[in-house]
Amino acid sequence: MGYTGVLVISIILIVIIILVSVLTTSKAYDYKHTVDPLENNPHLDNDDDPHKSENKQP
Repeated sequence: MGYTGVLVISIILIVIIILVSVLTTSKAYDYKHTVDPLENNPHLDNDDDPHKSENKQP
């Protein structure tokens, strides 16, 4: 196998890698994300939460 064979195999590998990258990117853009409602978010600082202590530090 000479330089031509190595060149052909390299080009085929490059084309395969580009196709897989394009397919992965298009699949990622099609993914539908979900958002949790704000009232059930434990990380949100709610001042009207009755379960918090009355002696809140400023």
